[in-house]
Amino acid sequence: MSIIVQSRLPFAPWMSPVTARLPGVQPVVGPWLAVDDAYAGQMARRDQLIAKVPQEVLTTLPEGQEAAAELYAMLLDLVRQMPGFRIGTVEAERPDGQVVALDAGDPLRTLGRLVQEDLCLLQKQGDEHVLTGAVLCFPASWSLQEKIGRPLIGIHRPVETYDADIARRVQRMFDALRPDQPLWRMNALVYANPELHQPRREDDPRSDRRGGQFLRAERQTLLRLPRTGAVLFAIHTYVVPLSALSEPERQGLDAARL
Repeated sequence: MSIIVQSRLPFAPWMSPVTARLPGVQPVVGPWLAVDDAYAGQMARRDQLIAKVPQEVLTTLPEGQEAAAELYAMLLDLVRQMPGFRIGTVEAERPDGQVVALDAGDPLRTLGRLVQEDLCLLQKQGDEHVLTGAVLCFPASWSLQEKIGRPLIGIHRPVETYDADIARRVQRMFDALRPDQPLWRMNALVYANPELHQPRREDDPRSDRRGGQFLRAERQTLLRLPRTGAVLFAIHTYVVPLSALSEPERQGLDAARL
């Protein structure tokens, strides 16, 4: 399988004190959906995963179906305004020329074949937000099958830095989200394997990152849906060779020990 990488990283989160620490969120300025130079490669991989292992990359709980329908309508409106997309009534043409059937009855599958972002829906149940639906083609060491139906702190297990204090801060942030003001953050880790689809369950061995020559980063967007109140957690995945970083970025990365 060919390696799918971007030519550059649009932002280096470890270079700014604001974005280097958790939760490191900032208001979104401009569009949050993105089409980059890895679009064709990433979408081909997404098409393959959705066709061959849908049980691993797609799921919606009954309580998440209304939010998924709202997200479907909202994102179709957004991509309709983006260069390279042609959205019709029964099908859509992507920037890579591929045509995707529009199926409102299977909203996350359809959206997962249109945009590079993985899309996770979380809804308030009691005092916490719970994962109720997702199209997750490019997990970075977690399993959708294992995490569906879990609250935030359960989703992040076994991440050591995501402790009870961080969990409370993130929950307050989720509660305060407004539909008109999405937030974003970005993380980054050195990886030895550039493969985009890397699911792992909690008790699986962690990936060996020693001697890694690739940087994997996620631009994560948080957005409240206005009608259902569900929170969208969107993940745009970047994989770049370490050689694509500038010298100051390499030095900063070494200092951050990522």
